[in-house]
Amino acid sequence: MADTTDIANVSKDKLVSDMRIVVADAEEILRATANQAGEKVGELRERITERLRDAKVRLQDAEAAIADRTKAAARATDDFVHEHPWQAVGVAAAVGLALGVLIGRR
Repeated sequence: MADTTDIANVSKDKLVSDMRIVVADAEEILRATANQAGEKVGELRERITERLRDAKVRLQDAEAAIADRTKAAARATDDFVHEHPWQAVGVAAAVGLALGVLIGRR
């Protein structure tokens, strides 16, 4: 279950990063075409500007949701460790042993 959550968080982080790049590229295109005249170009610039505004809002919402979920996961982990300290120590020891064995084989 934790692996699925980690993959989902990485995917969401990647999506947010990709969206930032798309927004930056679109803004650069708008700046580069600022001197272009014509009715169709003006309409296109308006539509792109509006969609960029919407995308920025959604991007901020996604970032806030990711931050909230990350904080919730950290709180849950902290609560678990405080409620079950010896199990947490055991899990940490097992992970350390497994990593030691893997590193030792190289």
